[in-house]
Amino acid sequence: MDHYTTRLKLSIVALTSGLIALAACTSTQQAATTSRASKERSLTQYVDPYIGTGFHGHVFLGANVPFGAVQLGPVNLSEGWDWCSGYHYSDSTIVGFSHTHLSGTGIGDLGDVAVMPTTGAVLVIKGKKDPSKGFVSLFSHKEERTKPGYYSVRLKRYDIKAELTATERVGFHQYTFPKAEEAHLVIDLQQGIGWDLATDAHIEQLNDSTLIGYRYSKGWAVDQRLYFAAVLSKPIRNFTSLQVTDSLGNTTPTAKGNRLKGVVTFTTKAGEKVKLKVGISPVSTDNALANIRAEVPHWNFDKIVAQADAAWNKELQKVRIQADDKARLTTFYTALYHTMIAPSIFNDHNGDYWGTDKQVHKNASFTNLTTFSLWDTYRAAHPLFTILQPERVNDMVSTMLAIYQQQGKLPVWHLMGNETNCMVGYSAVPVVADAYLKGFKGFDANLAYEAMKTTAMRDELGLASVKELGFIPANSEAESVSKGLEYAIDDWCIAQMAKKMGKADDYAYFSKRAKNYENYFDKKVGFMRGRVSQNEWRTPFNPFTSVHMKSDFTEGNPWQYTWLVPQDVEGLIGLLGGEKRFSQKLDSLFVVKGNMGEEASNDISGLIGMYAHGNEPSHHIAYMYSYVGQPWKTADQVRFITNNFYTTKPDGIIGNEDVGQMSAWHVFSTLGFYPLNPANGAYVFGSPVIKEATISLADGKTLAIEAKNNGPANKYIQNITLNGKPYTKSYITHQQLMEGGKLVFEMGSQPSSTWGVAPEDRPRSVMQ
Repeated sequence: MDHYTTRLKLSIVALTSGLIALAACTSTQQAATTSRASKERSLTQYVDPYIGTGFHGHVFLGANVPFGAVQLGPVNLSEGWDWCSGYHYSDSTIVGFSHTHLSGTGIGDLGDVAVMPTTGAVLVIKGKKDPSKGFVSLFSHKEERTKPGYYSVRLKRYDIKAELTATERVGFHQYTFPKAEEAHLVIDLQQGIGWDLATDAHIEQLNDSTLIGYRYSKGWAVDQRLYFAAVLSKPIRNFTSLQVTDSLGNTTPTAKGNRLKGVVTFTTKAGEKVKLKVGISPVSTDNALANIRAEVPHWNFDKIVAQADAAWNKELQKVRIQADDKARLTTFYTALYHTMIAPSIFNDHNGDYWGTDKQVHKNASFTNLTTFSLWDTYRAAHPLFTILQPERVNDMVSTMLAIYQQQGKLPVWHLMGNETNCMVGYSAVPVVADAYLKGFKGFDANLAYEAMKTTAMRDELGLASVKELGFIPANSEAESVSKGLEYAIDDWCIAQMAKKMGKADDYAYFSKRAKNYENYFDKKVGFMRGRVSQNEWRTPFNPFTSVHMKSDFTEGNPWQYTWLVPQDVEGLIGLLGGEKRFSQKLDSLFVVKGNMGEEASNDISGLIGMYAHGNEPSHHIAYMYSYVGQPWKTADQVRFITNNFYTTKPDGIIGNEDVGQMSAWHVFSTLGFYPLNPANGAYVFGSPVIKEATISLADGKTLAIEAKNNGPANKYIQNITLNGKPYTKSYITHQQLMEGGKLVFEMGSQPSSTWGVAPEDRPRSVMQ
């Protein structure tokens, strides 16, 4: 066994060891651009894409542009839950650079069209069992560089420098080879991430520098189809396509198969750069080629790097903050960056897209999107989009309505033209309702209401029982309480839209269903719990216990789910016995200790008592104190979370990033407010951690925020002025924010005895 193979094997054995020291930060030198954003301070310098690649963050690392279809980045040899994105900071191996990745999910998929540059003998398997027989290479974080829109690393085994950048639909590679008679690009159409398994693939040579093909696969998305075209800057000396026939790497020549590899071979000089443009399409290889022609009609790699940087900088410039230290800038702008990886584009440059109905749709009036992690993102990520991405909100809603027309219901967790039905609730409803209620006009409102109502009136997943009984019997559906509580939130949103549209009967009906959360509350024990019938509760009962996917709760327990009533906090206060008892129990949540059991979900992380910041059902809870006139308690918790659960280390996100939701919480909370109710058009104040901020709004308006006397000890809001006038309420409406102006917080080291305390100054579920 050679020295390299020995080292590689040792490295693989050590993959699960602790995180190693963070490599040198990315260069802050940015390419010149004539855009307005470039005239401002470059904000991409504050984005650290490593944050969230450690612990259970599961974020994507690599090159992409905001909401781009391509996420081009490295894939490690290791597999498992912490490799859902294909990459984990603890690893030191690379088996290719794939063009699609998920970010922050709890299930792995995608990893389509992996490219691995090599030299020497042709190897077409990864080398999981025997590294010497595979193409896997070691790398070091010291030789890795990453920033928004760019990634590079040296592959130690081959002494090849890999550099990656991207446009919306094209991945652009640049490989610097050593002198080699046999230099290769292995195009791996077998490899995927997580559950992904290739079912059929094809690759062929079109001319002396172009390959085309497709990859069909099944996984979390049960029927995924992706077409590609790959154009090289260097003529292909030799091309072969091979089907791997066994685990030893034996092959047979073919252009079609489910373990298919394409191998491009050429000779390279020392330091020679070989460039590769890979266009992807959900529709055809012709469209993939057209995407390349439209988006990268040249070979100027550095130009695309600069364009990607400018695209990210333009988006980040929408919120310009001043803070006391660089770490605060880094956590904020990295969080903002993470909110814009998905939903991602799922169409071609000409507008074609592949629908849920397995048909090609042409001439769509909107940009079709995918990767809707709605159970997570309806809470804060989508409300954030209504402020910072108003032009994209209409595309998101229009995509959801197209999905409704094609599959008969709104999306649940949609991925690459497939409904995964992952998680509970019909969580597209709050997103659609929020957009309508905030006045977005770029979609068919009547179709939107039809889609929401039709989705809510189906019989699947316990809805038949909701319609008949007002609750889901615990012995008929797993996770019955979580489903029922989410349905009640969704139904409240339908009711508000029905009210605004003048549908009085529907408003009454869905308002009644929105109160169904009461049917899961047992006053004797003081918690939400599984209900078997009108007269019987699930036994035994333990408010701490969580059994993943088998109990009455989704990734949580009664302590965490009893608070999942953001649509009617006033009603929950009543259930818990009034404001004093509500406050006492909320205090207890943040200090109580208990054993959740051996089968508790790994998603329950970031614990403060039983509050679990690493999982979305808890995200609104700290802000509930304002409903009982105790905003200083919100400040205590929010400050602790922003300071301790969002750091600049690779493990700097306390749980799954969840496709932007964890990051959206941090963006809002850093600025000082949060959408506790996802669709009532109000934001509850917390404790800003910035000194100043400027938010660019629609129609050229801006909102300036100033936090006077702010600091680690001065975390409590003393008073607020809005446009120079005293503002006593502990919330602000979306309409007020979007009008722009100046919002000034006066901060202090002790809670105010007056601000936000009076009943008329507290938030309400329904805003007038």
